[in-house]
Amino acid sequence: MLVSLAIKDIVLIDRLRMEFEDGLSVLSGETGAGKSILLSSIGLAIGFRGGKELIRHGKDQGSVTAEFSLSDKHKVWALLSEQAIDFENGQVILRRIVLKDGRSRAFINDQSVSLTLLRLIGEALVEIHGQHDERGLLNPTGHRDLLDDFGDYSGIKKKVSKSYETLIQLKELLINEQDKLDRAKQDEEYIRHNLDELNALNPRLGEEEELAKERSRMMQGETLSEGLGDLLDKLLSDKGVDTVLRATIRKMERMAAQAPGLLEKVSESLERAANETTDAIAELEDTIRNLEFNPYDLENTEERLFSLRAASRKHNCQVDNLVDLKSEFEQKLSTIEYGDEEVSRLKSEVKIAEEKFEKNVVLLTKERKKAADLLDKNVNLELPSLKMDKARFKTFIEPLEKENWNANGGERIDFRVSTNPGAPFGGLIKIASGGELSRFILALKVVLARKTSVATLIFDEIDQGVGGAVANAVGGRLSELAKNAQIMVITHSPQVAARGNSHWYINKMTSDADGSVVTGVTSLSKDKRREEIARMLAGAEVTEEARAAADNLLNCS
Repeated sequence: MLVSLAIKDIVLIDRLRMEFEDGLSVLSGETGAGKSILLSSIGLAIGFRGGKELIRHGKDQGSVTAEFSLSDKHKVWALLSEQAIDFENGQVILRRIVLKDGRSRAFINDQSVSLTLLRLIGEALVEIHGQHDERGLLNPTGHRDLLDDFGDYSGIKKKVSKSYETLIQLKELLINEQDKLDRAKQDEEYIRHNLDELNALNPRLGEEEELAKERSRMMQGETLSEGLGDLLDKLLSDKGVDTVLRATIRKMERMAAQAPGLLEKVSESLERAANETTDAIAELEDTIRNLEFNPYDLENTEERLFSLRAASRKHNCQVDNLVDLKSEFEQKLSTIEYGDEEVSRLKSEVKIAEEKFEKNVVLLTKERKKAADLLDKNVNLELPSLKMDKARFKTFIEPLEKENWNANGGERIDFRVSTNPGAPFGGLIKIASGGELSRFILALKVVLARKTSVATLIFDEIDQGVGGAVANAVGGRLSELAKNAQIMVITHSPQVAARGNSHWYINKMTSDADGSVVTGVTSLSKDKRREEIARMLAGAEVTEEARAAADNLLNCS
């Protein structure tokens, strides 16, 4: 149930806190006193739209906080757990702040959340309904969901949605595969020709760079080889370094005998130099041999390089990309060769998925028909107690063409009513008068509330257009409904007001702080409640007769 509501700087409300009880709570007041502001405030707290126009004049922001106390089995706990929102002690606190730039901030249990999540949780806790509300009951687009909520077949409904999703995915795969196959077959000759060319060419990743380097080396090799050969000749000549070093070493060895130990280190150094020179000459000879090449090698290298580059120009890509292009042509050819098999496989899967989806839709339709019969029976049982003995309610289930079946099933659901025997059934908003509409809606609400987990139901002038015995009947039904749920009703009817477990009076007053007009809400004592019901009966001037009538209503409630 809604335990408390705190409002600050919303329209004409500067600061207000209301603490509620279980059962039926009545809110009354003169027209224009601010009852709609309370509804807007509750709407803000549960995630409805609201802009900067709701902020009290001269203030930077407005806020609304709604505190709920719920049973351990309420479905909202699972929703909070899925979103990693902390909670404890069966308490949920929803808070909304609206800023003067139009932005708003949302909180659940003092944890910042998105407005979408706030509304998801809010709609699981509070349901607001007014006579001219186009949501749910009056809008046929919402009738299917209301019937499904009433029925006990969520499992088959999920199967319909899942099997439809699978069917759509398979159909998309089939369309794409068929399209690929059709395009590939149109280009089959072109694909085969290009693939043959690339297979013959057989490009390798990085091959262009290797060939270019090899070609450059061979083109420069002849000149370099000649220059290195000249240097080698000089090293090996009679006056070359190697010859001079070896001759010097031999002379040094002969002289060393005449002076033992004196030339030993010099001889060792010359020997090392001679050995290093010999190694260098050998490496230079190897280099010269490596630079030697067959002219045909250069021709072959250039031919290969130019072939690769010609293919890249033809296909408007880099040479290295020819490898991927070859794989792409192979894949397309594979699609042509094996595509018919894949298309056939997907067609088979689509057929199986269609049969499964259709089977689930048929099962869902059967469940909906059962639920519709039970809903109609229960609503029609409610109507006599609301002084509508001759009226009838019926759920129409209109089959859709099979091609229009979707994730929601294979039918259109529409609640219709007949107000007199023999009169045709029609839409709620079209057939029923204002007073009849209120009672049809109440009858539906009473029946649907037996299955809903919503903690609080709020009715905005559900009794509009009725009076006397009919209004008394409406009040009685609201009182019965309040035995199983917290009910709040904004009313102008004294018969309905007298049924309340608690009564709030809404009025405009002058602020003591700055003299501005503000909306105030007062919880009425027994005597004050009697006076308010008398006012609702008599109007501006409350008479003793009105007070007596108020006593009679209160005593009979």
